[in-house]
Amino acid sequence: MTKRTKGDLLLDTGVYLFLIALGLMMLLPLASVFSKSVSEEWAITSGKVGILPVGFQLDTLMQVISSSLFIRAFCISVGVTAIGTLISILMTALTAYPLSKRKLPGISFIMVLFIFTMLFSGGLIPNYLLMRQLHLINNLWVLILPGMISVFNMLVIKSYYESLPEALEESARIDGAKTYTILFRIILPLSMPVIATIALFYAVGYWNDYFGPMIYINETALKTLQLYLQDVVMDANSANLTNKSVDDLMNMSPEGIRAATVVASTVPILLVYPFMQKYFIKGVLIGSVKG
Repeated sequence: MTKRTKGDLLLDTGVYLFLIALGLMMLLPLASVFSKSVSEEWAITSGKVGILPVGFQLDTLMQVISSSLFIRAFCISVGVTAIGTLISILMTALTAYPLSKRKLPGISFIMVLFIFTMLFSGGLIPNYLLMRQLHLINNLWVLILPGMISVFNMLVIKSYYESLPEALEESARIDGAKTYTILFRIILPLSMPVIATIALFYAVGYWNDYFGPMIYINETALKTLQLYLQDVVMDANSANLTNKSVDDLMNMSPEGIRAATVVASTVPILLVYPFMQKYFIKGVLIGSVKG
């Protein structure tokens, strides 16, 4: 092993300090919002809550998550995220598999068509007219079908497929395995790191999607959690937003309601990452080696 110089140690120290500072910049706003969601109302209204909570109470958070409007929006977002992620990862994996075969007839032209969609789109108005003609306005499928396949994610999975040894498929075909058998029993199990990583990307995208529901969903009963969060941020004083009486909201500050709603909306998707962590780094690195 080479001996590390004093300059190397100083450089490493500077890099670590920079990363720690960058991490704190990301965490401080989250810590502030969480502190407001659990602090006493008098401390929030007087502006004394900073990074750490002042006092401790869960009444505001419990009022928010017990609201029927919140529960309905939460269930809709969970359903759209779960179904959308499952369909998207399946269709993306199926699309990437034939495109990873360089001997596929017309592969160059097909790839140009896919990459073209990354650079150009029809625009907001044509997309809205198309969704209306397909009778998808005020239909939860409109939040899944238009973005079902991300070309970027497909290219990452395609690169991962190309990194696998061709001998695996050749030996399977010699043993009599068909294309779908090879894909589902050999290729996909070996591709779990990149599949899990892309699934996390899709899940976060569906969960955080705000623009799509805002454009295509007009019915209150079909609002996702992000639209509900917008209503709370815009008018936290309204008793209708939390489905509580005015008396229940008298001791709850609007800022506390906003903070509690943000926390309740953010924590579920944050809990997904620990289950994907062991695949995340490996999937991103291997899937991006070849392009």
